[in-house]
Amino acid sequence: MPRKRPGRVRTKNTNRREALKLSSMAPEDFNVRPGETKSIACPDCRTWRRIMGDKVLKIREHCISDKVAEGEKHVTCPGSDQLVVIDIDVRRWQAKQDRLLRDAMPQDNRRAAQQFYKPLPAPAAPVSRIKAEVTLETARQSYLAHRKGCTRCVGGQHCTDGGILARRYVLALNQEPARREAHKEMERQELRTARKQTAPAARKAQWAKHGGKAVETANNRCADRTPGSLSEFRGPQLPLAPRDMEAHDRRQAELGKQYAQRKTAA
Repeated sequence: MPRKRPGRVRTKNTNRREALKLSSMAPEDFNVRPGETKSIACPDCRTWRRIMGDKVLKIREHCISDKVAEGEKHVTCPGSDQLVVIDIDVRRWQAKQDRLLRDAMPQDNRRAAQQFYKPLPAPAAPVSRIKAEVTLETARQSYLAHRKGCTRCVGGQHCTDGGILARRYVLALNQEPARREAHKEMERQELRTARKQTAPAARKAQWAKHGGKAVETANNRCADRTPGSLSEFRGPQLPLAPRDMEAHDRRQAELGKQYAQRKTAA
């Protein structure tokens, strides 16, 4: 198999134009795939020509007409020896071109590069390993259903799954009073919250029923008090001194003697 040699630039001449940047061309007008011969559609004659060179890239010198061998005149294309600059991301350009080619391919010819097989569904987990909300009724039903279909659970003997279900049922049975109390407390909390929400409406209804101009008039009315009269909140006038001062002094003296005798005895 002959060795493939890269194209070499055999001349330093150019067409004295500004270097052609691939970013200014349509993505489908050039081919710079790694491992393939670089080529480009000449901007002047719109024919595909090879890009020569390794570091300095140029469009290969070519004619305007492809029928020179048939006797037509050889006329060099103005796009010959045009400098080319690769200023694009080749990997991103290649991915975009591959996607466009795949989309343009007929649907019948499309085929995934890798075959994916649907995995078989895993077997269902036993009831004893299912983690769900455990209540007294669900634990009881699960335990009875297992006892009915298990041949190893006889009398007071249980298999592994039967023992787990039995312990779960006993635990739910012990937790049932606390669960009921928590449920009742939640209901009471919801009732209090509902009452708090309806309290403003109830007060508004009471004000609409008993309020009005009469309440506003009574609230704004002020009655003058006579000097020396007491407020209705203080009660009647009470004496500040005892009526019989001699009897009061005798009583205080007797209490003092009794207090002294108790202190001496102690």
